[in-house]
Amino acid sequence: MARLYDSRKRILVTGGAGFIGSHLIDRLLDLGHEVICADNLFTGTKRNIDHLHNHPRFEFMRHDVTFPLYVEVDEIYNLACPASPVHYQHDPVQTTKTSVHGAINMLGLAKRLKCKIFQASTSEVYGDPVVHPQPETYWGNVNPVGIRSCYDEGKRCAETLFFDYHRQHGLQIKVARIFNTYGPRMHPADGRVVSNFIMQALQHDPITIYGDGSQTRSFCYVDDLIEAFIRLMATDDDVTGPLNMGNPGEFTIKELAEKVVQLTGSRSEIVYREIPADDPKQRCPDISKIKQMLDWDPKVDLQQGLGWTIDYFSNILSERRPS
Repeated sequence: MARLYDSRKRILVTGGAGFIGSHLIDRLLDLGHEVICADNLFTGTKRNIDHLHNHPRFEFMRHDVTFPLYVEVDEIYNLACPASPVHYQHDPVQTTKTSVHGAINMLGLAKRLKCKIFQASTSEVYGDPVVHPQPETYWGNVNPVGIRSCYDEGKRCAETLFFDYHRQHGLQIKVARIFNTYGPRMHPADGRVVSNFIMQALQHDPITIYGDGSQTRSFCYVDDLIEAFIRLMATDDDVTGPLNMGNPGEFTIKELAEKVVQLTGSRSEIVYREIPADDPKQRCPDISKIKQMLDWDPKVDLQQGLGWTIDYFSNILSERRPS
């Protein structure tokens, strides 16, 4: 049922206590909306939303999306799922359930409410790509039985469910394929390269590169990503995605490590370890479609974004030190 006012919406964000989810909630509140944050705090943390504790338009619910949720909202952003290999491989069965059962439950809610729903998908749907950079038309090269499959195939299945609900029930869907995103509020122990390298560098520990460091990634600052979310959600019903969301600037893992060492002034040395199974050799988004459709282009370059992220992790380490 539509609410009685046009500008303010009541919006559900699943996974809202996570890194990306908490930034999205800040932006939605800044736009004047009411926000319900649903999170089971498996990888999310209350630290990310503590500043909203007394906000009059914010509500927190501890909830696992693998179980149905009954709320009244105007829009849904489905971000719930562990996104780093360390976290999603900890309980791979639960990871798949979160992507698949979570999608079914949130789509069921959206169907009942007749509301718009956004799915945070991932560049991992492309697997270890043989097409570079990756356009949305590429179907991917994914191992369905590997150690990363719980996440990769779970997200692929979630996309399938979203488009089947759209075709079968006329549901208003928006699907975003997120490429490597970084910024403040990343979990310091999530095992991803940006957080790993910064934490190691700030403590002058060896910086660990898996493989020879020649594999490439593209890094998008979180504020740019959130802007893309908002623009996609505001589009007409005929715009469904999937749309790539990422920064096409491409760097080798070794280049990233060297840049972090330089920006932190660290004494860390770079060490090399065996590369994990199914680790993609290259990952870079083709963003020509989102540029044309949403007039979106990332603004924050890697050096600037890393500086802000380093400041955040420096503060975390300062809080840990005994006074």
